[in-house]
Amino acid sequence: MNSPDRPVCVLGLGLIGGSLMRAVVASGRPAHGWNRSAGAVDAARLDGYDVTGDLETALRRAADERALVVVAVPMTAVDDVLTAVATFAPDCPLTDVVSVKVEMADAVARHGLSAAYVGGHPMAGTAASGWIAADADLFRNAVWVVTVDDGTDPDVWMQVASLALTCGSVVVPARSDEHDRAVARVSHLPHVLAEVLASVGADGGELALRLAAGSFRDGTRVAGTAPALVSAMCDANAAALLEAVDDALARLTRAREILASDSSTTELTRDGHRARSRYEAQLQWWEITDVVVGADGWADAMRDRARAGGVVQRLPARRAVT
Repeated sequence: MNSPDRPVCVLGLGLIGGSLMRAVVASGRPAHGWNRSAGAVDAARLDGYDVTGDLETALRRAADERALVVVAVPMTAVDDVLTAVATFAPDCPLTDVVSVKVEMADAVARHGLSAAYVGGHPMAGTAASGWIAADADLFRNAVWVVTVDDGTDPDVWMQVASLALTCGSVVVPARSDEHDRAVARVSHLPHVLAEVLASVGADGGELALRLAAGSFRDGTRVAGTAPALVSAMCDANAAALLEAVDDALARLTRAREILASDSSTTELTRDGHRARSRYEAQLQWWEITDVVVGADGWADAMRDRARAGGVVQRLPARRAVT
């Protein structure tokens, strides 16, 4: 498992998997894929991509090529796909682009595939879905989480990091549980709030919707995502999302109390503006350059650097295996 640029097998050709397929092929790296839907397979083939509707065929080929297998299906379909991986390509290095990492890692463990697995999550997307929405540039300059849990295989980690970098992303190393708590607040909760905002606006009647402009449009953008995809994502991270929802409800309750007693939103807007300013300031990340993958303590070091704002922008050094 030493080559970081081995062929890639993408299982699932929706927005994320399809964009991944396009990005990998555009980089000049060999890739093939699978999708359950015949319509997506036909469309991808018409676009010139090497895909099949037969999962066994895709995985047997991946096993022959020692390809990096990428699971790119909704969490509700993961078990069926992993069953096939365990049957036909159990020795291939394995990653995913699913938006939750603890449940994904647990599913991988149930299928006996943990030794060669490293989780991944590109923080990119649109409200559109399916192969037709796929874009080779979707991941350019995006953050791509590559998990660094205890016992992570250094060679597989290098392969997954290489995949993210190939697609134009920067890599943020993170522990699976820390990832899930973070995305509950900055990805899954925004989906929940967008659904609420869209519903509140629509309940204002036709006049309200006719007057809706930029703030409503931007605040409800992700409510245009297919409901089944949003539910699959959020439900798989229910415990962490519940904490985030409780935090949001507590803040809204306080804002309501102050609005009722003082007719003021000053505290809410001040705190929100301060938080947004922090977000904008941290966009200037710094590069992790002092961690050698596979060296003693490398996983802890990667996690610590990332917690402090570091990212991986170039494939790091790998300790020679003797």
